[in-house]
Amino acid sequence: MIDIKCVTVGPVMTNCFLLTDEATGDMAVVDPGDKSNALIKEIKNSSGELKYVILTHGHYDHIGYARQLAEMFSAKIICGKKTDKFLNDNYLNHSAFHPDIPDIEPFSGDILLSDGETFNLGETEIKYLYTPGHTIDSGCYIFDESIIAGDTLFRDSYGRTDLPTGDDAQMIESMRRLKNLDGDYNVFPGHGYMTNLDRERKYNPLMSRV
Repeated sequence: MIDIKCVTVGPVMTNCFLLTDEATGDMAVVDPGDKSNALIKEIKNSSGELKYVILTHGHYDHIGYARQLAEMFSAKIICGKKTDKFLNDNYLNHSAFHPDIPDIEPFSGDILLSDGETFNLGETEIKYLYTPGHTIDSGCYIFDESIIAGDTLFRDSYGRTDLPTGDDAQMIESMRRLKNLDGDYNVFPGHGYMTNLDRERKYNPLMSRV
């Protein structure tokens, strides 16, 4: 089982998650879009080890402090295979379009995942689900009864598709894929409030009709 804590970071209020495997104390951080001193302090004060920095997709507000955090704790960066290109291109990751955002120094993922591949955080298996639509590289991470959804699925909403590599048809297919998962899940989105899959199946304006 994994314990999940949320820290909101950066100017666009990105949800950054600290995952801790309860059996081993091993930790991972998902989508560190900006520096959080509180998060760094919590990791340093824990008895476990930060093993991974995990990315749902390659936009600047989700990757902005990934390299620095990974280097600080000698952690490996995990992302989808298509995300790796975003980490090296400030036009794809959109930082080039925001003069108030520092350019992101190019970096690469250490573990690049394809759809359906899994890895372990301590004793907990985590599955990567490729869910393009918001971007061509968007993905979700599923474990226990939880989905880390990035900017694919929000409470009563979904990720915008009008940015570079966004695609309406892919978003529809990704929402259908999440809707058709067996059972209910707690959903932890990249922005805004937590929700659950049963609620979204009923009330989400896109998911309810696919």
